[in-house]
Amino acid sequence: MELFVDSASLDEISHALDTGVLDGVTTNPSKMKEAVELVKKQGKKVSLTAYIKQLCRMCKGLPVSLEVIGASYEDLVREGLLLHRMFNPVAKNVVVKIPVNPQFDTEKHRVHDGIKAIRSLSKKGVRVNCTLVFTPEQALLAAKAGAQFVSPFCGRLDDYIRSSHGMKFSKGEYYPAEGKKRWAKQWNDQGVVSGIDLVAQCVEIFDVHGIKTKVLAASIRNVRQLREAAVVGAHCATMSLETLEAALVHPKTEQGMKKFSDDVVPEYASLFKK
Repeated sequence: MELFVDSASLDEISHALDTGVLDGVTTNPSKMKEAVELVKKQGKKVSLTAYIKQLCRMCKGLPVSLEVIGASYEDLVREGLLLHRMFNPVAKNVVVKIPVNPQFDTEKHRVHDGIKAIRSLSKKGVRVNCTLVFTPEQALLAAKAGAQFVSPFCGRLDDYIRSSHGMKFSKGEYYPAEGKKRWAKQWNDQGVVSGIDLVAQCVEIFDVHGIKTKVLAASIRNVRQLREAAVVGAHCATMSLETLEAALVHPKTEQGMKKFSDDVVPEYASLFKK
């Protein structure tokens, strides 16, 4: 499974790159704004354009997802082409994030603008990461439209299912992949019982039909959810640097290292001083 870091911070991305296991980067406008503002607070002069180019250059050879902000077919295509034209020449690694359905008002006849834009951009050679996927059928339509990646939002779907049933929870709290049952009723969202179940169903559909689009598990909230995304066959997962680092931590590993260190005899230690 490919591992992506979800960040626009050059420092965080640099740390992730240093691990040697990073396969890509995902960003969004909010993360980009925070990262640039932090640099400016440090007294450094930087333009957003220069910052994004530096990010792309740093990640040469790895896909970098940059997100549009439009909500109509026309804007999505225009902005997608703009991002591709401005930043892809830097390192040939830009992937444009397009929402599967950009509409948030009553324009029901425009719910297809997202997949139309994906189709148009793909035909023009622009790689697309379809974002805000919450159902397997959304993932299927995005893949048919030509998306290279589809991003089911694990953590946010878990939040939605819990909120819909009045459950109180913290954002990083683990929610079981098999969902939860209350009496005889299984909590679910149209038959999807958890964020990991959403990923699993997307993977199964793509496998059954030989679809080459990659399922990128997004909104990963904790290490256990990362593991479960790998178990159900997600092709990629994107997470915070904090979650990536937490995946390396276990108390018995620490105890083992302490014991090994305490047990080293001087003669053995001297071998490494030559």
